[in-house]
Amino acid sequence: MRIKLHYLAMMVIIPLYGIQVCPFLEGIDPLEVFITIDSLLLLAFLLRSLLCQRLVDPMPLAGQAWRVFTIELAVLITAGVILSIYNMLLHDFPLASGLKVLVGIAAMGLFASTDSALARERQVALQVEREGLRLEISGRFFPLTSRLALYAGAFVLLLVAVFSLLIIKDLDWLVSLGDTMPLHDARLAILKEFGFVLVVTLIQAVNIIMSFTRNLNLFLARENSVLHKATSGFYDVQVPVSSNDEFGIMALHTNEMIRRIRERTDELNGTRDVTILTLASLAEARDNETGAHILRTQRYVRALARQLSVDDRYASQLDEETIDLLYKSAPLHDIGKVGIPDAILLKPGKLTAAEFEIMKGHAKIGADALRIAEKHLGSNSFLRLAREISLTHHEKWDGSGYPAGLRGEEIPLSGRLMAVADVYDALISKRVYKAAFSHQKAMGIIREGRGSHFDPQIVAALETVEQQFIEIAEQFRDELYNEQTQKIVRDVA
Repeated sequence: MRIKLHYLAMMVIIPLYGIQVCPFLEGIDPLEVFITIDSLLLLAFLLRSLLCQRLVDPMPLAGQAWRVFTIELAVLITAGVILSIYNMLLHDFPLASGLKVLVGIAAMGLFASTDSALARERQVALQVEREGLRLEISGRFFPLTSRLALYAGAFVLLLVAVFSLLIIKDLDWLVSLGDTMPLHDARLAILKEFGFVLVVTLIQAVNIIMSFTRNLNLFLARENSVLHKATSGFYDVQVPVSSNDEFGIMALHTNEMIRRIRERTDELNGTRDVTILTLASLAEARDNETGAHILRTQRYVRALARQLSVDDRYASQLDEETIDLLYKSAPLHDIGKVGIPDAILLKPGKLTAAEFEIMKGHAKIGADALRIAEKHLGSNSFLRLAREISLTHHEKWDGSGYPAGLRGEEIPLSGRLMAVADVYDALISKRVYKAAFSHQKAMGIIREGRGSHFDPQIVAALETVEQQFIEIAEQFRDELYNEQTQKIVRDVA
């Protein structure tokens, strides 16, 4: 549509321009001038359409815009040459007359071909994004700054040529008039000519500027969008590589930078997760519990959090990122047990009141250790959640828990989730001081603690995901975990 509009404009403007600057054309019937020029431009349009289908559309996307520009400009300049030769042969026009018309067609052709190339560049960029393609960047391209400088220079030269031709023609016209026309009328006629050319030139220039701006906005918007997502922690993004120029190179480097950040982040997260499990396993190794306990409880917490996240009251607190952080920080809930003496931690029987007071200190010991980590590493969501869980997973809904006696929603949601998961796993697990309870008995005890020990909403969520708890307990049962651990030890040995 854009190129059709350019050709329609040329069919009106070029005949008018030719009549204004060429006294020979001025002497021909205007209808004949319009028919001759418009017929030639129509043929040029049909030819450029055919050439684009044959020489542009099948070619690699990277070079299509430049090829459109050269075909468009070459076809129109050729049309101008043909028109000049036609007038010279048929009407015996001098060479200067043909050059005047050729300059006008070349000027309009420069505008049309540039706009068409920019439109094709935009079309290619959108196609690359839509179809998930990637252009091959050769590294050898005509720099954008050079293109702008060349276009600006060509535009100025053509503008100077057009106005020079107008001035020369009008000076000759004024000499030929003598005293037959008042100076005021002659001046008005000349101003109309200059005004006509100036308006046409400005409209075309503004159109090119807007077209170029649209392309720049498209490329910059993509780059900024991807960089914004990357700085927000989303690394599974890429800038479409849709042009063999500075923007294409920029997109390649941006994508490579994001890829390296993603790899490094994955590596750091993997190291963090292994470190967490190692520390948690060391804490569990000193206890009467197994390493499978931390694997089960972190999955219980995730199942409960996902169930609660569908409730509007919790949706804002439990987005997917937070649920993942809860899952990864849950293993540190009993990290403070490393600070409890073995005589108390490993005691097979019931603890005395004094011993239990010491045991209760593990919540604060773990939270203090994580607070020190925050102080040195800087606070982040993971350390905050891990500290909350460590400190508050023994708090109770009615305020009878420890270490701070928090009540209701004073207890962080992370601690309330961990409380249900931890107690459920303790109930169904065998310990030196108790046999394993059945799932049904464990659920009965937890239901009894609804509104006293546990948050009623989390108990309701547990009732919804009961089957998931059963499957997790079976998949990570202590016997299977011990067998896998022994196999790893044997393989290492």
